Parts: sequence; C-alpha cells; structure tokens
Amino acid sequence: MTNESLMIATTAAAVGAGVAYLALGSKSAKAGRPKGSAGPSGKDEGRRYLIGGNWKCNGTVEENAERVKVFNEAGFIPANVDVVICVPYIHIPMCLEGLRDDIEVGAQDCSKEASNGAFTGEVGSHQLKNIGCTWVIIGHSERREGFGMAGEPSDLCATKAKVALDNGLKVMFAIGEKKEEREKGVTMDVCAKQLEPLVAILKKEEWANIAIAYEPVWAIGTGLTATPAMAQDTHAGIRKWISEKVSPEVAKAVRIQYGGSMKGANAKDLLAQPDIDGGLIGGASLKADFFNVINGIPK
Repeated sequence: MTNESLMIATTAAAVGAGVAYLALGSKSAKAGRPKGSAGPSGKDEGRRYLIGGNWKCNGTVEENAERVKVFNEAGFIPANVDVVICVPYIHIPMCLEGLRDDIEVGAQDCSKEASNGAFTGEVGSHQLKNIGCTWVIIGHSERREGFGMAGEPSDLCATKAKVALDNGLKVMFAIGEKKEEREKGVTMDVCAKQLEPLVAILKKEEWANIAIAYEPVWAIGTGLTATPAMAQDTHAGIRKWISEKVSPEVAKAVRIQYGGSMKGANAKDLLAQPDIDGGLIGGASLKADFFNVINGIPK
C-alpha cells in the first residue's frame, strides 16, 4: 500500500466520513492486511507476553504511514508474544488497513457510555470494536491526571473498562504511583486503591480479557526506569493482591505489563523477571526500537 492510499483512508476518518468504516469493516480489515512474520517462541513462562505500544498524540498521516512501513519490514515476532499498537483515533483506519496482521490495533481510551447517544467528542468502545480494534488502554496516568481539566478517578476508569469488556474489547488497565508516593513507601497502597473499583465491578471470568499495566508515573517519558528488582517487587505485590482479592487462579493467569521508559536497551533485563509479562511502551513504540523490546523476551 502506498503512502497516498494510507493518507486517503486516514483523512476520511478524520473528517468523519463513513467511507473508511464501510471499506474496512471489522470482518474484512484484517484479511487484506500485509502478512506478519512469526518467529520461534521464547522461553515458556506460562503466560504469553503482551507488548503494547502507545503512540499517544503523535504523528501526522505521513509520519505514521512511515511508521507502519518500518514495522511491516521489521522482521519476525516471537510466537509467544502478543503485540498491540494503540494509536490516535484518526489513525486507526490506516493501521487496520496497512499494518501487518500479527500486530493488533487498539485505542488509547474510550467512552464510559455503552452505545450511541448525545456524547459530543466521545468515541465508544462499541464503535472501536465495530471498526476492528481489539484492545483499549484505560486509566493511563496522563488521563488520570488530566490535561488542564479534572483527571479521571478510579471508579470512572473501572466503569470504562467494564463497558469496553461488555462490548467485546480487551483492556490494558493502567495503574501506578507518583514519585513522592514511591518515596513514602505507599506504592502498593496506591496501586490497590486504583484496582479496587475494578475488582468490585468485574466477574471472575472477565479477568481473562484484562491485562494490568503497571506504570510508575515518575518513569513515564522521563528516561527514568525502575530497576528490574524494583519492578519485579511491585509486580509480585500486585499479583499477590489479586490472588487475595480475586482468586489465585486469576492471579496466576493475569498478565502484568511494565511501563515507564522501557526500551530496547533495558527490555531484556525487565522481561527476565518472573512477574513481568510484557510492557506498555511509549516513546520506543514510535521507532524501530519497538522490535528490540518485542524480541527482548527470555529465550
């Protein structure tokens, strides 16, 4: 696919035209995408790895078309790794049409409303599912904090996650502490408080479609990274808390990603930890280095 055709698809979505939706369709979008390349599985740790990319509010049509091209030519993805790219809404059609078919496409947020209605500016999880998305990020710290407006409280994040699950999406549910909370020694208290409304609203079987993305706020986009030992300690604490509050079976199965300046240079050491099941990657997901993260899983 040429950059020109990618631009046409994305521009149509950006102006609200229905053409892109009709042309792609949730059933046909993946069928026409370039084929991916599966490589040998890494070490079997019992849970499949989940590497999510968060493009945040980045990229023009031309820039993201080039990223799609780079990813399509980036080589194999280990057979025991699930890869998802969560892109700005206006670039979802481009990725669903042009991105290799072994990378799933998701969104970075969705409405708490379950269906159509007078919700100006919102994008519903039912709409994301309809166009062909499979995942959505809920509760990212940048949304919990807010952009010059009130941030999203934990009960709202839980409601959004439940609605998204009901509408057929999988959810990367983000949690994490600020620097001052880490220094006070209340990291697990903060994480537990953010998870409590989700635990209260979900049925046990719904956890199969939830991944927990632990992102220490102080490490997001700062270049700072929790040491592998620090990250493992928190991941193990989260898994223990899930075992106590939900069930040991859910705790054993749920994937817990690490986010916070993970990149190719540090991914191998982080992913070697027994309770780190992948990553939610920001800046590095905009570059070919994203594939160094993907291939950083234990071999």
